[in-house]
Amino acid sequence: MGYFTDRHLGARPRTATEIDEPVRRGILGLIRTRANDGSFGLEYPEQCPDGQGPTGTDLNALGDALAAHRLYNFLGYNAEQPTTFEVLDLIEFAYEKIAEPRQGGFHPFFGHYHLHFAQAEGRAAFREEIHSIFERNGIAFELRETGQIERIAPEGLREALAEAVFRTGDSTLDQLLERARTRFLSRNPAIRKESLETLWDAWERLKSLEPGRDKRESTAMLLDKGSAQPQFRGVLETEARLLTDIGNNFMIRHTEVTKVPITDDEDVDFLFHRLFALIRLLLRKSNRGG
Repeated sequence: MGYFTDRHLGARPRTATEIDEPVRRGILGLIRTRANDGSFGLEYPEQCPDGQGPTGTDLNALGDALAAHRLYNFLGYNAEQPTTFEVLDLIEFAYEKIAEPRQGGFHPFFGHYHLHFAQAEGRAAFREEIHSIFERNGIAFELRETGQIERIAPEGLREALAEAVFRTGDSTLDQLLERARTRFLSRNPAIRKESLETLWDAWERLKSLEPGRDKRESTAMLLDKGSAQPQFRGVLETEARLLTDIGNNFMIRHTEVTKVPITDDEDVDFLFHRLFALIRLLLRKSNRGG
């Protein structure tokens, strides 16, 4: 149901790609609680001294695993709080190792229960808790059932990217579009910037697919298929020319010192959304899917 404000005021937009320090601390606390309640005992079991089975999580073994994977050690004292990337890595690690601990027989001599584990249920519950935290704080990431964290695209573009299946009839164009889509959904801002380069490469490829004498004529034929209505055909031509200029003048396809760098994550979203919308329209109107 969500909290009162979510029900009556609406949920926060899922746009944040940095996790605030209080939220990072809260996620660490959640994972630490799971370590202490035995949820990592399937992978790192603390054994009953009588050898009758696991009774919890071996925190020393868990700490060693964190060190081996070069992950932030949330079990001990740390002078510095983890970064957003370190927290996201920890979430993926925890999802892989976690399992719901269930009490078996009671061992009266040691005063503990022996445990067995339900991994699917433990993962599902952990994933739901992480989803609730991300949603409540407007964080644009999602923990998938695969155990990987992916970025959520902005609303409007999100649905188009989720539905897109690229069967354009040109395998190179299909590969470029799919690579642009997956890079755009990366949790790494640097890789998301690379998605612009790939999408602009796809745009240049698309403009050359019609059987014209040259790229200019091929582009004109493509835009003709985009709309038979003269005024809207003019809109498409203006948009196509402007987006081509953006690709040439900003640091997208070229890296000369005279090119304008793109540093804001929201600018990446805006440019990707704009060109992807045009490409998708032209793919559909030219019977190339999208």
